[in-house]
Amino acid sequence: MKSILSGIILIALYLLLVLAPLGVLLIEPVPAGSGFWWDLSLAMGFAGMGMLGVQFLLTARFRRASAPFGIDIIYFFHRYLAVFAFGLIVLHCLIIRVDNPSAIGTLNPLEADGYMAMGLLAMALFTLVIASSLWRKPLRIPYDGWRQAHTLFTAVGFVLAIGHIKGVGYYIDTPLKQSLWTAFTAFWVLLILYVRLVKPLRMLRAPYRVMNVVKERGDTWTLTVAADHHSGLRFEPGQFAWLTLRASPYALREHPFSISSSAVGADPLEFTIKELGDFTRTIKDARPGELVYLDGPYGAFSIDRVEASSCVFIAGGVGIAPIMSMLRTLADRGDRRPLLLIYANNHWEKVIFREELEELKTRLSLRVVHVLFKPHAGWQGESGLVTADLLSRVLPGNRRELEYFVCGPKPMNKAVEHALESLHIPLRQVRTELFDLV
Repeated sequence: MKSILSGIILIALYLLLVLAPLGVLLIEPVPAGSGFWWDLSLAMGFAGMGMLGVQFLLTARFRRASAPFGIDIIYFFHRYLAVFAFGLIVLHCLIIRVDNPSAIGTLNPLEADGYMAMGLLAMALFTLVIASSLWRKPLRIPYDGWRQAHTLFTAVGFVLAIGHIKGVGYYIDTPLKQSLWTAFTAFWVLLILYVRLVKPLRMLRAPYRVMNVVKERGDTWTLTVAADHHSGLRFEPGQFAWLTLRASPYALREHPFSISSSAVGADPLEFTIKELGDFTRTIKDARPGELVYLDGPYGAFSIDRVEASSCVFIAGGVGIAPIMSMLRTLADRGDRRPLLLIYANNHWEKVIFREELEELKTRLSLRVVHVLFKPHAGWQGESGLVTADLLSRVLPGNRRELEYFVCGPKPMNKAVEHALESLHIPLRQVRTELFDLV
């Protein structure tokens, strides 16, 4: 109930921040309108800027603010809200261009008035940010370079857009309105400075050191790090952290990984990471003693956030990492609730933590069902995909009373969610971890 109330308060705060720029416009005296389309275009422009400003807050990773929803949901919302806000700004430009072409004038920023040039440049930067974010993977843009450009282009574009609004001056032509708009702008600028300067400084003052790197099955490695002269972080089993290796926190070269170790006696921490990209392929080269910086913990994908007499875990590949943290934690706590793990992999030889899962069965009331997409000759277990038919065979009779945790590749997550829905499992009892944050 407390989490729901916190969520409602935060949603109300979000709406207040988005609508604040529009509210400033309505303070008397209101200038005479120039027609419906002109006023609509200005309203869209101000609403779009309000939403873009909130983007900095959504990605600032304030743990208390993200706790009711989970940071993965916040980032998911951030992505689509940014597209919607960009659409409003595009409509703002198009409506003025059609309704009153002379108001925009030339589209060449080298020939336009200063405030119009700022608006045109801001639009160009926002277009690059949205396009590179939506199509980063198809365009094969490296994550680290994209992240740095994304941050720079967004901040510069926002400042240019503010300059454009002030230069136009329409609807903010009184001292009171200018003061309120200046305060609004200062808030977002200070937020950017906090996120890009203060938070990295705090990370620098609480470093970690690599202890070792262990080879797992399936091109996967477990990186173990320990707090360097500080108490470390406390986390809920199933949560994750952003990890920076071989770089300063100011370099914007951090990557999110699930914590796979037990939350009981949280230091040292373990991250189980599969080789999937440029950075993850270098994890195996980490050397003991190397500095690591962490920002976390984050996420609502945790068994500590539900009250259930029994749970079902459905994992695919390296999606076992956060679930392994939960299983290890429950074992260390002596928890004897009935648990079911359905673990999907391509090949038997690539099943991560295969031996430890067998050992955990002796410490927990745990049943493990392995599902192989490409089973070897003589395989007696389940094979193929995790479908509704498979789930109907392996789930217990009280399946509608259980809590479900799903973590795997995006196609698998969607398929499992649909399968559970077809079995009339209430969606409120299904929790899915979203790996693809960017």
